[in-house]
Amino acid sequence: MKMLRPLSVAVILASAGLLSGCAGALIGAGATTATAASEERGLEGAVDDAKIRAEINHLWFQRDVEMYRQVTLTIKEGRVLLTGTVSTPEARVEAVRLAWQAAGVREVLNEIKVDDGTNGFTDYTRDISISQKLKTRLLFDKEIRNINYTVDVNDGVIYLMGIAQSDVELERVIAYARDISGVRGVVNHVRLKNDPRRNGP
Repeated sequence: MKMLRPLSVAVILASAGLLSGCAGALIGAGATTATAASEERGLEGAVDDAKIRAEINHLWFQRDVEMYRQVTLTIKEGRVLLTGTVSTPEARVEAVRLAWQAAGVREVLNEIKVDDGTNGFTDYTRDISISQKLKTRLLFDKEIRNINYTVDVNDGVIYLMGIAQSDVELERVIAYARDISGVRGVVNHVRLKNDPRRNGP
């Protein structure tokens, strides 16, 4: 198997939006590469996911700029989680269809909501606050490998994705999520480290 050079990895990660700006790319390339390598999915898995992210974002942008803006991507080991809010059921279906077109996608988890604007506005400030609180709790808990988790919050619902070392660790993460004020629900898409599906097609 051909090994990826650090510079090549940094370029791929940057193109997927994981690094921003020239200065960020130059300063953060090494740190980003090192962080990706320390994840459970490994450096190669992180690069593959970055390629998927870039391709889906490109497909969405070409199809509809609003889709690109409104739908959020979370990707782990080829599993693509879609969250956010679109205005029509057709846009929801199209976002999923396009996500499946990207090379390397193994699963698409559709958590996109449909809201035509009649249900009031989403409190984005609250969602950001919830996300930061949970990330901080995971960061400072030495019994949790926080680097393996991603957190997305939409309309007060926390969506968890990643790889847990054990059931005990995952239960701690979920407990933290449920304990935060303003959380309306917790959706768990985390897999255990020894889950055989991680090595599936």
